[in-house]
Amino acid sequence: MSAMPLVASDLHKTYVLHGKSIKVLQGASLETVPGETVAIIGRSGSGKSTLMHLLGGLDKPESGKVFIDGKDLYALSARQRTRLRAAKIGFVFQAYHLLPEMDITENVILPAMALGRLSRKEMRLRAEMLLERVGLADRLNHKPQELSGGEQQRAAIARALMNTPPLILADEPTGNLDATTGDHVMNLLFNLAHEHGTVLMMVTHNPETAARCSRTLTLLDGKLI
Repeated sequence: MSAMPLVASDLHKTYVLHGKSIKVLQGASLETVPGETVAIIGRSGSGKSTLMHLLGGLDKPESGKVFIDGKDLYALSARQRTRLRAAKIGFVFQAYHLLPEMDITENVILPAMALGRLSRKEMRLRAEMLLERVGLADRLNHKPQELSGGEQQRAAIARALMNTPPLILADEPTGNLDATTGDHVMNLLFNLAHEHGTVLMMVTHNPETAARCSRTLTLLDGKLI
């Protein structure tokens, strides 16, 4: 199992809304192999974002298991899970989630600070290299609010790659971007995942984006098909 970046088995998750129980996930399972790209599709409200949160350790399932690089994510303590998440998973959200008080270089450095493996100089050099790779070499000292939406998403991609994770989880990464900028961001994600042999798993409503992936999984009735 250690050779597989991500394995999820029989995930269940229920929410209570206005006094009613809503079963969002009812036995969702999947396995990945290094370097593949996976699209997660399904109607709005089917639980795609919930699934991504469970796969990334941001929320707990009621039952089921998630293994990241062979480690049982939910058998770990909260601190161990946070450290594993920093080392093994890169997140790209629709809303960017860049800290406004920091420039984008500092934002990109944050995941490396959580691990403490690199010196401050090494972290900065790697962040600058990644930002150059995503076309932001002339924006290193800019705050997020000084960037366009597309530039902020590219900075978020650089941040996701900071610790060279085996897994990138992207939840509608182009949802807030125009079509042209969105295409550029998707090209960047696919190219970087291919170069690093990273598993790229993304939620998308775009059929063209899904068609570019190695495979497509549909979330239907709480299960992945």
